[in-house]
Amino acid sequence: MSKLKNSLAAIAIVIGTCTAPIAAVSTFGQELTTDDGTVVNQDTKGNSSSKGGGFYDIVFGSGTVGMLLWFALFGDGALAIYFAIDCFILIKPDKLMPTRLIDKVQEAMGQGDIVAAMEACQNTPSSMSNILVAAFQHVEEGFDVIQEAVTAASDLEQEKLMQRLNWVSVCGNLGPSLGLLGTVQGMILTFQALASGGAGDAAALASSIGQALWTTAGGLIVSIPSITMFYVLRNKMNRLVLRMTAVTMEFLNGLRNVSVEGEGEGAAEEVAQ
Repeated sequence: MSKLKNSLAAIAIVIGTCTAPIAAVSTFGQELTTDDGTVVNQDTKGNSSSKGGGFYDIVFGSGTVGMLLWFALFGDGALAIYFAIDCFILIKPDKLMPTRLIDKVQEAMGQGDIVAAMEACQNTPSSMSNILVAAFQHVEEGFDVIQEAVTAASDLEQEKLMQRLNWVSVCGNLGPSLGLLGTVQGMILTFQALASGGAGDAAALASSIGQALWTTAGGLIVSIPSITMFYVLRNKMNRLVLRMTAVTMEFLNGLRNVSVEGEGEGAAEEVAQ
């Protein structure tokens, strides 16, 4: 599973970061320069109506600032894919609350052996085991204290998961911001063309406006799936945390009748008859 996770993350990053350079090579390789210095495209030479209308031309014809914004959008999309895959693999029942852990703890608690239950938790690290250990550590302090420990441990595990899941939201929120910045940059180019007497050059004005709209679209393309995945994964995480808490409390209901004899680490736990 770890190899699969690393492979998927590597593929996502490579796709996101290599799309732009490949596009640049493809676009620049198709350009020709005429005798008067005018740059035309091989596929559209002699057809001026299609000049500068392609997506590659929009990306790499938007100036240095525009190209940096596009690279930022590509990088933001790649990171959104990486974090979404990472959280999708992490937020699963088998990862957070392994079946073998539940079976071992259930068997140990059925025999009233809290020490064996704690050993099972230590041998199977997970969010569920952390919650159970927090509860077992307060077994001598009463059931109310145990409930508080379970609540605190559940909140802590939820916060740990949210710290990783929030990166998907960050990428989703950055998309529209980068798109808006690209839109502003495109409109600046448009007004600069107007100020320099380029009102009659409809192609130049259309190209600048196209750059502005393309960056807006690019930001939304990154943002919409990222935000959707964030809420889907967040709701799944909340359900799993609630389920872990419920299962833990079900195990601990038997501790209402547990009496502890002796003190220290070697204390024996017996279920009151």
